[in-house]
Amino acid sequence: MKVTVDGQEIDVEPGTTILQAARKIGGESVPPAMCYYSKLKGSGGKCRCCLVEVSKGSDADPRPMPKLVASCVTGCMDGMEVKSITSERVLDARKSVTEFLLINHPLDCPVCDQAGECDLQNLSFKHGAAKTRFIEDKRTFEPENIGPNIQLHMNRCILCYRCVMTADQLTDTRVHGVLNRGDHAQISTYISKAVTNEFSGNMIDVCPVGALTDKTFRFKQRVWFNKPYNAHRDCDKCCGKTTLWMFGNEIQRVTARKDEFHEVEEFICNECRFDHKDVADWTIEGQLKDEKDSVINQTNYTRKEEPVKLGSENQILLGRDKDRQKISMTQVPLKPEEEQVLKKGNY
Repeated sequence: MKVTVDGQEIDVEPGTTILQAARKIGGESVPPAMCYYSKLKGSGGKCRCCLVEVSKGSDADPRPMPKLVASCVTGCMDGMEVKSITSERVLDARKSVTEFLLINHPLDCPVCDQAGECDLQNLSFKHGAAKTRFIEDKRTFEPENIGPNIQLHMNRCILCYRCVMTADQLTDTRVHGVLNRGDHAQISTYISKAVTNEFSGNMIDVCPVGALTDKTFRFKQRVWFNKPYNAHRDCDKCCGKTTLWMFGNEIQRVTARKDEFHEVEEFICNECRFDHKDVADWTIEGQLKDEKDSVINQTNYTRKEEPVKLGSENQILLGRDKDRQKISMTQVPLKPEEEQVLKKGNY
């Protein structure tokens, strides 16, 4: 089947969703997704971030779909034409969805461990508004220890259900879920239960915000100060393929490897994640290459760096004259009295 997304045509297999087709094309046309996770069955259709406009249903029925559709749960049809970033309706809808997600989400990025790799943070930069129209108080919860290695910050949760699906599909001992309904809905464990299963750490990796945090990494470091390395070890419980986040020679945290869409490639066990923080336990393959727009990539020495040269006489960086031109304010001339003060030097 042939599908066109923002003017780019691609061949896809029957059963492919619009979001999957857009991801095959890549680039800016890929809709954001906060709840969909390709490794989790039944995910998608909850956050409404991936709304797109179908301007042509198919070759058999070329009528456009009257409403915006969630690309993660809408299948492709032969000859379908989709608008993502080329539709004003879609961009307005994403702004509205972003505003809705931020109704109860606190603006605590400066103290949040997820800052720098947060999907909601990226969504807010692209589609967020500088002001809020919400005058009511936000929901507030106390941080909750739901296991020996995980702390829950329900204030930041957007109820994407990813952590529930992860526990449901990776283990047979799920002890947490969504309690209550509507505005009172929250993630929590059952009475007197703790999340202790061997793959519980993957809940941290799939969380798109900072609601589930790693207690061994909590407040230890900003992710962009760490250098991520792909590494592996022999493990009888999981694949053993991980990403080590290192500060110097110290392993500060271990996560599963993720693809360009921030999705885990293969889930790992808690032993690899929490118990092996010694470099000698791992075979390091090389530094991870992040996407070009990632804040983590700012400290990535795998990129080609331009040399910095100093002038021999004035000891100033090359290009300084150009910088002076950029910051000059010839468009806003000085007032006569200001010129006199500047000439006399009485300032």
